[in-house]
Amino acid sequence: MRNNHEESFERLNHILNAVDSIESYTDGVQEPSFSMDPMLIDAVLFQFTVIGEAIKHVESEKLKKYDYPWHKVRAFRNFIAHEYFEINTFAVWTTIKNDLPHLKSVVKTILKNEF
Repeated sequence: MRNNHEESFERLNHILNAVDSIESYTDGVQEPSFSMDPMLIDAVLFQFTVIGEAIKHVESEKLKKYDYPWHKVRAFRNFIAHEYFEINTFAVWTTIKNDLPHLKSVVKTILKNEF
């Protein structure tokens, strides 16, 4: 039987790895190039799916201690999986540039404080 604490640690690290992958994939890329590259978009969306799925397996007691809109992370994963035909690449780009750094920072803080 898996330990919830260990599972949370592992999943938070999955999130950091996915964020690092997105940052790596988009390093030096500008929004117009991103929006015209279907393979890059697919790679980034997959990593966002990993993030959204992983967050579901982190203990809610730990997440509640940190002021972050966790429901949006899960909702974005669901949107990608179920409403893929509605994805706006500019909105994805904006999320990468504006939201991902904060998520990364909060996850690092959780890892530091809780483990």
